[in-house]
This record gives sequence, C-alpha cells and structure tokens, in this order.
Amino acid sequence: MDQALALIGFALATSGTPGPNTMMVTASAAQVGIMRVMPHMLGITLGFPAMIVAVALGLGLPFAQIPGLHQAMQALGAAWLLWLAWKIATAPVGPAPETPARPPLGFFGAAAFQWVNPKAWMIALAALPAFTVPGQPILPQALVIALVFALVSMPCLLFWAWIGRAARQLLGAGARLRAFNIVMAVLLVLSLLPLALG
Repeated sequence: MDQALALIGFALATSGTPGPNTMMVTASAAQVGIMRVMPHMLGITLGFPAMIVAVALGLGLPFAQIPGLHQAMQALGAAWLLWLAWKIATAPVGPAPETPARPPLGFFGAAAFQWVNPKAWMIALAALPAFTVPGQPILPQALVIALVFALVSMPCLLFWAWIGRAARQLLGAGARLRAFNIVMAVLLVLSLLPLALG
C-alpha cells in the first residue's frame, strides 16, 4: 500500500510540475482553447505510459549502451524544444482568425515527443527502478506504473490547459498575450537546463 501511494505521489509530482509537456499545453490552450489541445494532451497521456512500458521491455537499452545515440537524441530533443519555443513565442496574438490556429502538436506528435523529451526520460528512468521489485516479472510492474501515469496525466494537463485558457481571457489579445507567449517560450527553453547541466 505504501508503495502504491508513493507511486501515485511520484506520478502527481512529476506530471503536474512545469516541464516541456505542461508548458506546451499551457501555451497552446492560450492560443487555441482547451478542446483543440485535447489531442495533444491525449498524446502525452497515452504516449508517456507507452514509453515506460517500451523502456521496461528493453527499448531503452540502446540509449544506455550507446552514448552517441543518447547524445544524438538529447540534441534532437533540445532542437525540437527550441523550435517549439520559437513557434509559441511568435504565435499570432490578434483577434481570432476565421480559420482557427492549430496547436503545435497533435496526438501522434505529442506521443512521439516523449521519446525526445528530457523530462520524460528522467521520469521513466527514475520510476522503473524505484517502483519495481527485482526478480519479479518486469512487464506487469511496468504496466502498473504506466497505468498510474495514464490516470494522473490528464487531470494535471487539464489544470495547465485551464491556466492557459484563463491567461488568454485575462490578457486578451495583443501585447499582453505576446508577453505571455514569450514567458511560456522562455520557460520551455529553461526546461532544457537539466539536460544542459547533466
């Protein structure tokens, strides 16, 4: 029971705190609203647990055994985050256009992004050894961890999306929304600090 509560607490703390996923969801919801960001949130909610299971089954081993591959994935992830930060900072802030803007990532993009998301890797690589028992079959344990993250993720992401929508309503359009977008972009770039310092 203590282990289950610890896992839920870990999932809440890591899913609910600022990082690339939450910053992108917040910024996207400020631009296009919560409903249009739902595919992005579902991509995270299902993509990260799938990553945990895949890593537990050994798909993460090449990244641990081939330093160059790990560094290449880190560089790719950093480049993608910088591009997304640029897209957020330069997103239109005027009155709503006739054709609504699209969020930077949809379902598949958000699910795939987990594989280059530095925070997702740190969480997965911390959760598996912390919440599995050596000598026991890994797949059932990984599925439990993945299920907990899947259940916790959407409420956390909805909270961040609500913040984005509230910011849009509070700030309106123009210079104040542009400033909000720039702050979100800077926070997204700052989420790369653990990668740069690691």
